[in-house]
Amino acid sequence: MEHKIILFDGVCNLCNGAINFVIKRDKRNVFKFATLQSEIGKKLLSEFNVDTMNIDSMILIDGNNFYIKSSAALRIAKYLTGGYPLLSGFFIFPRFIRNAAYDYIARNRYKWFGKKESCMIPTPELTSKFL
Repeated sequence: MEHKIILFDGVCNLCNGAINFVIKRDKRNVFKFATLQSEIGKKLLSEFNVDTMNIDSMILIDGNNFYIKSSAALRIAKYLTGGYPLLSGFFIFPRFIRNAAYDYIARNRYKWFGKKESCMIPTPELTSKFL
């Protein structure tokens, strides 16, 4: 199985919390992770021609496609255990509405949740999940 890749802001406390949330609920081992700031993250951003001036939060790479903002978050939820796949029902809302809420949180994430000095270091048992 080809893994789906989640790129995330490695210095953002909210983003790190979201990644830990996904890891705990990724029972089928669907996802691999990399920070936007890492060499592999930068390489993937370049390969997929992602405009990092407008995107600075979570990105999902699924095969030859990539998804940003609320579309990435909802697609990720689809693969988690528990009731989280039900969140994909939010796709009924137009992208501009979903992304307005996403952007509001993303704009304020450092102010509300803080920022680390450097990217998170995965524990030895989680190292295999990171690129």
